[in-house]
Amino acid sequence: MAGTDEDAVAAADDALYVLTAVLLTPAKFPSVLGDDYPEACAALGLAPLADGYGLVLGQDGGGARWTVVIDDVSLVAVAIASWDCGMEYDLSPDERTVVAALPGWPLAVAVAAPGVPAPHDPDPETADGPPLTPPDTSTWGSAQRRLGADEIALQWAMWREQIDDAAFPSPNGGSTPGDQAVAGKVSDQEAANRDASDRDASENKATGDDVSGHEGPGENTAGFEAAGTQAAGNQASGGTEKEPRKGHNGIRRVLAEARAYVDSPPPLGRVRSSFASGEARMLRADGPGWSLVARTDDIAFVLLDDKPGEVLPVGRGPQLPGLLEALDKMAVRPS
Repeated sequence: MAGTDEDAVAAADDALYVLTAVLLTPAKFPSVLGDDYPEACAALGLAPLADGYGLVLGQDGGGARWTVVIDDVSLVAVAIASWDCGMEYDLSPDERTVVAALPGWPLAVAVAAPGVPAPHDPDPETADGPPLTPPDTSTWGSAQRRLGADEIALQWAMWREQIDDAAFPSPNGGSTPGDQAVAGKVSDQEAANRDASDRDASENKATGDDVSGHEGPGENTAGFEAAGTQAAGNQASGGTEKEPRKGHNGIRRVLAEARAYVDSPPPLGRVRSSFASGEARMLRADGPGWSLVARTDDIAFVLLDDKPGEVLPVGRGPQLPGLLEALDKMAVRPS
């Protein structure tokens, strides 16, 4: 009888209490882990298989954190879709689908399994290698930049409505047609009001507020601002810009590197296309030090490692539509 009890305890310790799951595929992977699919796989020590993986995050009976990697991607996709719809789904991978059991979690998990000790790293004696840990997002860097791009894609309408088309910095550094129209139509009083608003926005940036004077959408994007509003205000009042608009050099570099992707395909997952409302697609492109988010029928937003907390909008112009169309044709899409 004692042997049976010991077996039951061992089985309970080996059981995985599933907390969440994510996909790791060329078209859908946690972008916080890397700019592309191979880089995200490398963060977990996995080979970038074409079909991808499912990551199941949970705790064992002792409360230790574990990430179980399985090759049954469809099983994880069904579980995620069910949970997103508020439905229960018992995610129990078959042992034959398990590729690896990795200690730790590669992503931050805000919940814990009931009835077991608080989440902690496994005992080094039972773990094969150092535990996985989430990337540091406490300060601005590549991980935070990619999280910011994720947030914009998820809440596109909220970000888009904050942007006045006349405030876009153009890729070539010149005035956009919208800027010229504003300069010709705004009265002196309106220009003065805009200058005051721009000064408020500049002050708000130091306190972590965005240009609209309220907190940015999402904790990972607090402090972002839409670049170019000061330049539009200066032109509206009939003056000249005392300094180049913020982000022009960075935007030119990003668009040039994105165009190069069309001729020389980048690593898998650098350019991804997903569903958007209407007939448009939502594009995500990443590269060394930059992220681009765009709707194929609208504008683009650029985030840069060397511009902490800033979101740089790019107007349609004559070249952006063709670039977005070309990127969408080569992008990987969820199956």
